[in-house]
Amino acid sequence: QVVLVESGGGLVYGGGSLRLSCAASGLTFNDYAMAWFRQTAGKEREFVAGIRWGGISRYYSDSVKGRFTISRDNAKNTVYLQMNSLKPEDTAVYYCALDRSESGSRTSIDYDFWGQGTQVFVSS
Repeated sequence: QVVLVESGGGLVYGGGSLRLSCAASGLTFNDYAMAWFRQTAGKEREFVAGIRWGGISRYYSDSVKGRFTISRDNAKNTVYLQMNSLKPEDTAVYYCALDRSESGSRTSIDYDFWGQGTQVFVSS
């Protein structure tokens, strides 16, 4: 089965940076899209950034445009999220997701596989 594992979360001050990674294993296919979502207690999971197989088509939520950058290394089955100029409102558990159909969706139900999440906390 497909397994996604996130890493790189932690504590950072406002204005700081963090780089998240998500490694996929058990894949028997290619041509899949990847995305990052985040969730805070009491709120629904929200889309952050997505990237299609070729790595050229990338898309972001308005709240992170210009601050976050998504990228991928298909040889390593890994997707990254570089987060700069972090704000306290970025505090959340960040989840990696895989979409086999590569629809470019911003909706969580359209994704087929999920990681366990990694915590990001931005202070002050």
